[in-house]
Amino acid sequence: MGTTPRTARYAAPTLLAALALTGCPSSAPPSAAGSASPSAPTPASPVQVCTSLVSYWAKETLLGTRWSGLDWEQKGLSNDQYAIHEDAVAAGRAQERTSGRDKALELIDRFVAQRCAEQGGATGSSENQRPPL
Repeated sequence: MGTTPRTARYAAPTLLAALALTGCPSSAPPSAAGSASPSAPTPASPVQVCTSLVSYWAKETLLGTRWSGLDWEQKGLSNDQYAIHEDAVAAGRAQERTSGRDKALELIDRFVAQRCAEQGGATGSSENQRPPL
């Protein structure tokens, strides 16, 4: 008789968690008329996505990390992005031999950003087979 029923024991923490997850309205006063409401974040452009994705994987490959051995499809790269990746890794390795790893990683970022911009995000062909060279 001295124990609380199971549902009552867990009801308060469950309710608090649910309210926290759903975001209770705040008690702050509404914003003044004419003030701009927060806008939704703008989606990343194809060039930004290309730069971020290819640069990340090229640096992982240069560093030889655990996941660097994934193939281009597993990394989420298009054929065009994979070509940039391979060129960036080659350039990074050459830079690493002459100037060290930090300079190689910086080169990869610049190299990838330039190539992704030139190719408008390099989103062409993501089919399983690369076109013949």
